[in-house]
Amino acid sequence: MDELRALIANIWGYRQLRPLQPEAMQAVLDGRDSLVVLPTGSGKSLCYQAPAVYLDGITVVISPLIALMKDQVDSLREYGITALTYHSHMTEAEWHQARAWIRSGQARLIYVSPERMTSESFQRYLQSLPVRCFAVDEAHCISHWGHDFRTDYRNLTQLRTLFPGVSIHALTATATRRVREDIINQLNLHDPVVLVGEFDRPNLTYRVIPRQRPFLPQVREVLERHRGEAGIIYCPRRNDVDELTGKLQRLGYRAIGYHAGMMAQERRTAQEQFINKECDIVVATIAFGMGINRSDIRFVLHTSMPRSIEAYQQETGRAGRDGLEAECVLLNHPQDYVRLKSMLESPRDGRTPNSQYLAEQLRQLADMSRYCRSTRCRHRMLVEYFGQAYDRANCYACDICLGGCEPDPEAKLTSQKVLSAVARLKEHASWANVLDLLRGQATEALLAHNYHELPTFGILSDQPPSRIEDWLHQLIARGALSKEGELLKLNENSRKILYADESVGLLRPPGKKPLHS
Repeated sequence: MDELRALIANIWGYRQLRPLQPEAMQAVLDGRDSLVVLPTGSGKSLCYQAPAVYLDGITVVISPLIALMKDQVDSLREYGITALTYHSHMTEAEWHQARAWIRSGQARLIYVSPERMTSESFQRYLQSLPVRCFAVDEAHCISHWGHDFRTDYRNLTQLRTLFPGVSIHALTATATRRVREDIINQLNLHDPVVLVGEFDRPNLTYRVIPRQRPFLPQVREVLERHRGEAGIIYCPRRNDVDELTGKLQRLGYRAIGYHAGMMAQERRTAQEQFINKECDIVVATIAFGMGINRSDIRFVLHTSMPRSIEAYQQETGRAGRDGLEAECVLLNHPQDYVRLKSMLESPRDGRTPNSQYLAEQLRQLADMSRYCRSTRCRHRMLVEYFGQAYDRANCYACDICLGGCEPDPEAKLTSQKVLSAVARLKEHASWANVLDLLRGQATEALLAHNYHELPTFGILSDQPPSRIEDWLHQLIARGALSKEGELLKLNENSRKILYADESVGLLRPPGKKPLHS
């Protein structure tokens, strides 16, 4: 390891390694499988690049995007390291050059796509080479539960069989405990070293803002706070990207669009302009951002709710990689959840979604929706979602902790109404039934048990469903209500509020009048 540190200092100029980098590199040196989960900007690539240069043999890096592979290979070559890519867009001359470098023993790293890696002819070719290890980048894609389901990543499960004795190293920026366990199982990692970094990014300020119509003024408000600074604006659809890019350009912003519907050269040009600081703003779908090597991104703005907290954590993680303050703004509307849920349940290709996969995607979507509606500290919610503890009472870096919400003066009465509905539904207190009972919706499920005759039927009929759901989320978050499977249940705290006249603090958005006045 001392020799490797000296090599890193000599080639890359780093005198200090970041947390968990030494342990990840040691796993490669020892030929031991590993799973490395480090936030964006924490130096995951160096964990396999440096050992690849130090050791004999070839490291095969499986990476999802040609642009990302090119960026890393170009960077390595600037350091004098022979690295190459294998992909379908290579010219015949590039193929010959690559094979010549491999035959001569110069090549240390070979970057391939998951699709190329699952080609039988390419597998046979690799089996003839001195492959020392595999590095599977964006490893969450291999998981049943990961937020970027990709078939050819799933086919990487055969690596262990095809290359017995070759160590496998899975790396990703975001993975819950469940996803980590699934990655280990799917790749058949043998007694892996599991390294999980800190998920909290204290230099990022998170804000969730109700989206207005039109939302261009809200976008401009963010841009004016960061005039002349770099940022990414994520839009859900290609048409949204084109439309917003045009508006911003006409307003004088140095903005450029990026989405999968553009020609490959157009996308490369957009990416290079952003990396080379020839433009300030990229308006893009989620096709943009993976592996972008620009550390001074000062804001990430989502114009719509992402599909999962995993995706949100990764996309916002592209801001502030230099450690300086950056802002992450999410414009949210209740219709976002409805639209995304419909897309999951009725895919455009007409295929019937796998029930297990669909259930997991819907759970992730519900978690993301809950994050948007919650009045808990954003940093705490993100950190706890990924299974880590958050011990700060106030992050001073999210809309909630900075005073984005105010105490609800009617919290006690509201909580008693909600909890009373749960109590009266007993074993039928599903989320939907509680919501329908409070709103006074005479559904078949309520009518079948005469629940429409209960005194709590319609007791909150003057409130929008989103507000009632927010109260439910807040009560659960404060331990005043339990959720067991699909059912909501009272607990000891619930009974104190209902029967012992105790109170619980609920919050409401700023600038709103009390809802019961």
